[in-house]
This record gives sequence, C-alpha cells and structure tokens, in this order.
Amino acid sequence: MGETTYRRLNARVTGIAIAAALGGFLFGFDTAVINGAVDALAGDFALDGALTGFAVSSALLGCAVGAWFAGAMANRWGRVPVMLVAAGLFLVSSIGSGFAFGVIDLIVWRVVGGLGVGAASVIAPAYIAEVSPARIRGRLGSLQQLAIVTGIFVALLSNALLAGISGGAAEVLWFGLPAWRWMFMIEAIPAIVYGVMSLRLPESPRYLVLRGRYDKASQVLLDFTGSQDVNLKIQQIRDSLETERRQSLRDILGPALGLKPIVWVGILLSVFQQFVGINVIFYYSTTLWRSVGFDESSALLTSVITSVTNILVTIVAIVLVDRVGRRLMLLVGSVIMTVALGTMAVAFSFAELVTAEDGSTTANLEAPWSVIALVAANLFVVGFGATWGPIVWVLLGEMFPNRIRASALAVAAAAQWVANFVISTTFPVLSEIGLSFAYGIYAVCAAASFVFVLWKVRETKGMELEDMRS
Repeated sequence: MGETTYRRLNARVTGIAIAAALGGFLFGFDTAVINGAVDALAGDFALDGALTGFAVSSALLGCAVGAWFAGAMANRWGRVPVMLVAAGLFLVSSIGSGFAFGVIDLIVWRVVGGLGVGAASVIAPAYIAEVSPARIRGRLGSLQQLAIVTGIFVALLSNALLAGISGGAAEVLWFGLPAWRWMFMIEAIPAIVYGVMSLRLPESPRYLVLRGRYDKASQVLLDFTGSQDVNLKIQQIRDSLETERRQSLRDILGPALGLKPIVWVGILLSVFQQFVGINVIFYYSTTLWRSVGFDESSALLTSVITSVTNILVTIVAIVLVDRVGRRLMLLVGSVIMTVALGTMAVAFSFAELVTAEDGSTTANLEAPWSVIALVAANLFVVGFGATWGPIVWVLLGEMFPNRIRASALAVAAAAQWVANFVISTTFPVLSEIGLSFAYGIYAVCAAASFVFVLWKVRETKGMELEDMRS
C-alpha cells in the first residue's frame, strides 16, 4: 500500500476518532464547569463545606453508574447509539443545572450529566481502539484525553469570560440570571454538536462482527484501517470474540478476588489515575489560587492557564506514545507527580490560617511559597497530562481481550469514577485539616503508582487487539 493511501486512511480514521472523542470534550467540560461556579452557588444556596463538596462531586456518582452500564448497552445496541444517549443526557443536564431551584435538584441534574459522562468515558476509548490501525492506535487513543483537557479548558475559559462580563460568578448576567447559571447552560451547544456528529459515525467493526454483520464490518475495515486481507481480519476477530458466547459481566470473572487479573490491572490503573488528586486541581483550582492571594478574576485566569498547559503536554503524549511506549511514560509520570505533589505538601505547610467574619477558615500562602506552590501545581499538571492522563485511557481501550473489552472497560471506568468521587468529596474535609496533609496523601499515592506499573503493567505498543490476552 502506497504512502498516499496510508495518509488518506489515517485522515479518515483520525476524523472519526476526533468525532468520537467529542464525548471526551463534554466529559471534560461537564466535570470542570463547576470550578468557576462553586463559590457562587455555595453562596446562593448557603452550603457548608461538606455539602459543597458533595454538590461538586455528585456528578461522579452518575459517572460511576453510567460507566457501569455503558458496556452492556454498547454490546446490545452498538457503540454509536450509546454516544447518542450520552449526548442527550449532557443536553438535559446543562439546562436543568442552569435552572436549578436549590441544591437538591442541582445535584439531581449533575447526576444526570454524570450518567452521560460515565457512558462517554467507556464508549469513546473502546470505539477509538476498535476502529484504529495498531500502528497509530496509541495516538488516536490519546485523542480522548486531548478532548477531555480541551473541554476542561473551554469550560474554564467560558467561566472566566462569563464572570468577567457580569463582574463575578454570582452577579446577574442575562435575563436576570446570575453568571454561574449560564456557565452550566452553555454546555448545551457542544452537547448538540456531539449528538449530530455521532449520527455520522460508522459502527465499530468488532461490534458488527459480534452481531454477525460481516459485510458491513468488512466495509468499515477496508475504509478505515487499510487491512490488506479483510477476510482474514474478520476471521481473527471472530476467533477472538468466541461468537458462540454472549458478552456479559460474567465474562470478566476470574479466580483473583472474583475478577480476571487483567481486569484488576485496569481497575488499579483507573484508581491510581484519580488518587494522585488531579481533579482537585480542576474542580477546586479557582478556590485554591484565591487562597494564595489571587482575586476571583486572577484565580479564574490562572485556572485557564493551567488547563492550556494540560492541553500542550497532552499533545506531547500523542507524539510520543507510539514511539516510546505506554509503560515507560507511566513510570516517568509517576516520578514527576511524586516530586511535584511532595513540593506542594511542603509549600502549604507554611500557609497561614485566616478566619473570616462568617467563621469560615481559609489558608493564605505568602511568597516565596505561593510561587513555589504555583510552579509545583503546574509541574504536576505537566507530569499527569503527558503521561497518566492520556496513557491510562489508551491502555483501557486496548489492553483487554476483544470478548471482554466493553465489559472490562466499564468496570474499570466505574472504579475510576468512584475513586474520583472519593477524592473530590474528601478534599474540602482534608483541606480543613491542612492542604499540606491533603497533598502529602496524593504524593504517597503517586509514589505507589510507580511501584504498581513496574510490577504489573505490561507494554501493549504495536500489538493487535486480537493478540491481547487476559
């Protein structure tokens, strides 16, 4: 096959991978939009620290449920229909959150959006892995994380713009509604775009083979992967799927505490990705930087700069992943994150506690430790964004055998959202004990992630999906 043909095929499969990764964009947008709104809605609804933490992280409960059921739905209905369901959930959540009457229905609408996020977090990496040629699968799989961090950036940028126009997140913007409500409602635009683009995507060839639609699967393989022998590829997929058995969650069961060892590896990769505390940066960064002396406008801008840094280093990961490999990048990332988080823990040990008139306590950090904390936080984002952020999604999309991929990925993604919920909910409480204590815990988890990868994670660079074993 000529170089021109390869470029044409790569362009086609990249296009559909980008469209599928729009679910990741909404995933990032939906989880970060709360960042600029959290202080304002907490004031409007008179929330204490614990209830604020739950309101922020409540969407993650929906994420866990959505991820858990997405695998079974994808196996029954197909990958594309689940994307459409996710788009609908995003749309409903954005409107409902924007018009929430109180904290209870806000939490309900956030959970609805979480169902969409959870479904998208399973479907996008599985779909991208299943339509991508092995030679560029790592790069295309990394598009999921690039879309996530881009969604985070757009959410933070739109938050900053809306707050800037209105004079603050709690101030009235348009039609008598405060800016924080518009922060939620603007998500309706990308939700509609995602739904429209999903309608134009071809179904996964692995799913088509699973359902006995061999002619359609052959056409997709021919159009998007450049397979030299489509019939041989179809047979390989059929063999790996063991079509006489139906996919279900029972297929992931094994002797190791009830699950196959490879499923446990996926679960622990997901848990470590969250236990290093990355989403504390994205959910609470505006509040965090206000504690080091920034006003609301500067804190929002700093959060935007942090998200831009995340986008740039994710592009670096896309360039390197199919050259360097998955395992080495994870190990390097663990070292960088451990150093950065340890530095933040030390920096915040010098913070001064200040009690406001309402009785709330905040930590103020003076120079030079405020600068050191800012640099360390961005170093942490660099370490995570170039390695654990994209690489875990690449591995989850490709490391499982064909027959259990959707189900195993669903369990691993559900575990990720539960871990995310634990970290996000406990951070306000841990920060009251001390930010140094909180970041110290995350640093220990980062160090433990190095040991885990060294011990249990194998390299998958260049392997065909049909060669993955449990």
